[in-house]
Amino acid sequence: MAARIIDGKAIAEAVIAEVKEKAQQLLETRGVRPGLAVIMVGDNPASAVYVRNKAKKCEEMGFLSQVHRLDGSASQDEVAALIERLNRDAHLHGILLQMPVPKHLDGAALQEAILPAKDVDGFHPVNMGRLALGLSAFVPCTPLGVRELLIRSGVDPSGKITVIVGRSNIVGRPLALLLMRKERGGDATVCVCHSRTPNLGNLTRQADILVAAIGSPQFIKGGMIKPGAVVIDVGINRVEDSTKKSGYRLVGDVDYEAASEIAEAITPVPGGVGPMTIAMLMHNTVAAAWAQSS
Repeated sequence: MAARIIDGKAIAEAVIAEVKEKAQQLLETRGVRPGLAVIMVGDNPASAVYVRNKAKKCEEMGFLSQVHRLDGSASQDEVAALIERLNRDAHLHGILLQMPVPKHLDGAALQEAILPAKDVDGFHPVNMGRLALGLSAFVPCTPLGVRELLIRSGVDPSGKITVIVGRSNIVGRPLALLLMRKERGGDATVCVCHSRTPNLGNLTRQADILVAAIGSPQFIKGGMIKPGAVVIDVGINRVEDSTKKSGYRLVGDVDYEAASEIAEAITPVPGGVGPMTIAMLMHNTVAAAWAQSS
């Protein structure tokens, strides 16, 4: 029996509808319109697509949206000065530095320059530290989206053995912290695996919930999945495909065809985790606006 498909697009639309309602309440009760500024340094094509999609979604939501595009040769001081100016702008409640930045820039230092209260991407050390301590914090959007997918598709992580393949600061680490929290959508028993993990399949086959976030096309094979598991595929990879007009197609970190014959439920790529990331960015931006207007 084929796995149940967890429709990230439909769930993201439901989240967006709720966030839009909260934004409208904020406008009606406090006269505040949520504002998000995105900073892009250089002309990375993938980043340009992401920035355009974020700006488009902000406009659809009725947010104040600013996109600041800096030349790829911009200095550390120039980017830091822009962040400082945006920090002081009371009309902007969220600031996002699009990564990656050019190699001559210290991206971590620039992210740390963003006020924690405006760090809607959740990468500031203060927010990461609060997440690790189980305190209220802005959570990185993709991990937050993964948890929301689980909750809204009827998957309770509580007590479940959850194996995350990938330990990045963007997905793997914050997701592990989030799923371990003593709250709804948490209380999971989490194991984080990575490139140095020996006998990886022995661990992934124990997972009630398996999250693939390793950035390698179709890395997780069918034989690595426990029958009846829930599989969340965070990966988005381009692979050559001469049958496509673009010359490529998108695949995840999981061998979808094989996994869908074994798992109980699975996210597709595209249309799974991807739409949730922008939805949770909108969620964090409205939360920031509420907090800053109180």
